[in-house]
Amino acid sequence: MTTAELLAFSGRAIVARRLRSVLTILGIVIGIASVILLTSLGEGTKRYILAEFSQFGTNLIAVHKGHTSTGGVPGAIGGTTRRLTIEDAEAVRRVAGVEKIVPVTFGSARVEAGERGRNVIIYGVTSDVPDVWRFRVRQGRFLPPADPRRAAPLTVLGPKLSRELFGDRNPLGEHVRIGGARFLVIGVMEPKGQFLGFDMDDTAYVPVASAQDLFHRDELTEIDVLFGREASATSVKEGIRRALMDRHGGDEDFTVTTQTEMLDVLGRVLSVVSLAVGGIAAISLLVGAIGILTMMWISVGERTGEIGLVRALGATRAQVLSVFLAEAAMLSLAGGAIGVGAGLSIGALLRLAAPGLPLHTTPIFVGAALATSLAVGLASGVLPARRAAALDPLEALRAE
Repeated sequence: MTTAELLAFSGRAIVARRLRSVLTILGIVIGIASVILLTSLGEGTKRYILAEFSQFGTNLIAVHKGHTSTGGVPGAIGGTTRRLTIEDAEAVRRVAGVEKIVPVTFGSARVEAGERGRNVIIYGVTSDVPDVWRFRVRQGRFLPPADPRRAAPLTVLGPKLSRELFGDRNPLGEHVRIGGARFLVIGVMEPKGQFLGFDMDDTAYVPVASAQDLFHRDELTEIDVLFGREASATSVKEGIRRALMDRHGGDEDFTVTTQTEMLDVLGRVLSVVSLAVGGIAAISLLVGAIGILTMMWISVGERTGEIGLVRALGATRAQVLSVFLAEAAMLSLAGGAIGVGAGLSIGALLRLAAPGLPLHTTPIFVGAALATSLAVGLASGVLPARRAAALDPLEALRAE
């Protein structure tokens, strides 16, 4: 029996039992569509988060209070909480390879202009934000260079905050009240959008010392460092570590993290999440596998006489085995192909309904889904096929 004859024979057997075949295929369709959708969501989320962090560049280093050597949140349970200060930031600025720094502190406060006001995140920073964070000013200018220890009643607004407070009017030269204190608006930022759920356009920037006064604190949330592209991230990181340990009495009560390290950790974590999501979706394929196994097992019982006849006419056990395995493979591949199409179609509809939903389907997912459906079909068809091949021709004909 040639391959073409084998496929034709198996195809006719599937068509002869249309309803049962459709129900069997449906289980595979649901499983494969689930795998496509959930793995696409996992991969899309991974790419989205990595892109969010990558927009700030890769030659960045962040310093946080609290020491952690195995991951987690610096300063959490088990770590120290000695504060970071502006003097610490100035010490970091003098490290070889460091180009610019941004000492950061932030909090939530109400910003008011006339009768309008809203509660937003206020960032206390310095003049180097446009270079370190890759932010751009649309109108006016950013905070001027100055001693970070000195407060100044100056602010730069995010574009959304500016629009909410002043409408279409030019806000430059206007005054706003932030946390009850009066500030002069000297600039408006270009739109930046969302960053991990935070609206960077609905915020205000003030000098770091002014933010410390607003929030009644004398410490920094973090220190962001921009180092030269010709410098080694490892050497700059080590220089920062030594400089801060000298200031902290030899204690490493802080955490220094390069952007590359952070992206690598995020990538590994999100890859595990994507695999876990795909594994959960793959469980639904078990339903399809059971469906194929059940159908093929029943089919063997119903076709006992047919099996005895073809065996009596000279068909070998291997040929009988091949027929039933071919039927299982055709059912699973058909279900896999339809499932891939359904998953891609549902994904396209979801993108139309929710444009911000992070979905990304790679060709390797599609190929893996089809290969998985074929493997599931063959694995499910092995037992029924072996049962059919093991039937004695005379006993099979006598049963008929």
